[in-house]
Amino acid sequence: MGTAAGGRGRVLRFSGFELDSERAELRRPDGETVKLRPKTLEILRLLAGNAGRVLSKQQLMEAAWPNVHVGEDSLFQCIREIRTALGDDKRQVVRVISGRGYLFQAEVAGAQATEAGVTEVAAPAAPEIAPVSQPERVAPDTTAAVATNREPAKRFFDFSRRRIAFASVAGLAILCTAVAVWMLRPGLIFARGPTSIAVMPIADASNDPLVAQMAADVSGRLTDGLAKIENIRVLAPETGAPKADFVVKGELQKSEQAWTIRTRMTEAATGEVKWTASYQVNPADTDLQMQQSRLAAGVGHALALRINELLNADTRSAKSKVVIEQATAHINQTSPERFQAAQAMLEKALAEEPDNVDIQVALAALLMRGVQMVWLTSPERETAESKAEAMLQQTLRAKPNHIPAHEAYCRFLNATNQFRASLVACARALSFDPWNGIALYHVGLAQIQTGRFEDALATFKQADRFDTPQVSRWTWMIGAGWANMLMGRAEDAVPWLQKSIAITAASGRTHMLLAAAYQQLGKTDEARAAMEKGREIRPGSTVGNVPTPRKNSSPVYIEAAERIMQLMAAAGLPEG
Repeated sequence: MGTAAGGRGRVLRFSGFELDSERAELRRPDGETVKLRPKTLEILRLLAGNAGRVLSKQQLMEAAWPNVHVGEDSLFQCIREIRTALGDDKRQVVRVISGRGYLFQAEVAGAQATEAGVTEVAAPAAPEIAPVSQPERVAPDTTAAVATNREPAKRFFDFSRRRIAFASVAGLAILCTAVAVWMLRPGLIFARGPTSIAVMPIADASNDPLVAQMAADVSGRLTDGLAKIENIRVLAPETGAPKADFVVKGELQKSEQAWTIRTRMTEAATGEVKWTASYQVNPADTDLQMQQSRLAAGVGHALALRINELLNADTRSAKSKVVIEQATAHINQTSPERFQAAQAMLEKALAEEPDNVDIQVALAALLMRGVQMVWLTSPERETAESKAEAMLQQTLRAKPNHIPAHEAYCRFLNATNQFRASLVACARALSFDPWNGIALYHVGLAQIQTGRFEDALATFKQADRFDTPQVSRWTWMIGAGWANMLMGRAEDAVPWLQKSIAITAASGRTHMLLAAAYQQLGKTDEARAAMEKGREIRPGSTVGNVPTPRKNSSPVYIEAAERIMQLMAAAGLPEG
């Protein structure tokens, strides 16, 4: 992938504006300086320096934030500030090229001398071909025997060469025939490529410029997310609909209470509706960027799952679907009793349908939830881990692109302290559903255990920006609180932990972390109250059994975790 880079020495002029890279300022036509953040100026310099050329989001982010993990929202904020500074309300200067990136449309003077060029990946040089060495000259053999037999030997070898040549030609013909037959078998040369999807611009029925702008931003985010899915191909809307296998259309509406997006996917050849979904976001709860992210993720997550079902020939029986939904509803409330009820449901269903991979995945995921919540004894834990691993590996062999299987395997590896392998498995799940909050949560957990606390916090915040699925919202909130505590930021941790408890109050670990945060802040009464609640939910908890297993954990994590345990002990957690 190319990297945006380039010189900074001169002034770029466009539409009456002057961008002075050396002085790091943007001047309006009247000479007044526009105040912009350094990163916003850098993005503007890259775009203007490459006027008329599409730069991808990845190129821009890698150039402006080298070696730093940032979300796309950071780039979107810079683009928004640039458009405001340039008065580009209609997006005629900085244009979004759907599925590709951004294009700076204005004519730029001085760009050649200071071009913020994009370094192309050079084609590999042709390898040097060594000269064919001549065979070494062999000194003539002067023995009588060789002289006497030279002619017969020559005739013998000439005959042998003819036989070898004939055999080679015949063998080559047979081989070519076999290869041709193999390649011309049904479904190879003429096999279909990846499933193609055209995402049409989200419609706005209100003719409100604000809604139209919002619809365009959500369309872009939805298209960008779908383009990350590895086994589909996203086509540009202006040319893609006639050629696509599926077409996605939607509309956005705004009321005083909520943004509402309604979407559907139809099969292009037949017009049959294959999927519909709607999603709402309350404008009062979040800022504009978060609203856009959640609207796109809300329908994108559901669409990615539906696409995955279609491509994996989902054959679940109606009965198994009901059982899985009921079991999931039980476990979402996160209590030992509900866990046991869900386990009994799924084991009964699996006994009736032993080859149903969806029930296998649901049961494996449930067992690992029990392991993570420490609801199982040591022998039960070992049995649960072995059973879950066997079921998941069987499912992945049967359906290597199945999202639920990758998601559950990602969780399994995390729960068994195989953190680096978990990162790979979670990345596979995200490659089929970029908005998968559960996979992001487990990425964050693995990053915590490997001592990458800042990365983990960024990952949990990304999951919160997507907020899908909402039933798992409490998990990445406790993750964000935990990451902050590991970095000694109790004040930042408290709001995350409080929001997690407000959603799901039945996790004793969250209350105990909150107690540690209050203790660090000197709020000892609140700390003891939170610890008492945590011990009520998890009776028998001590300093010895609350910490997660330390196998394969980073020394950085172990040291930080010990500080948290000392705070918990001070807040009333028994030593053991």
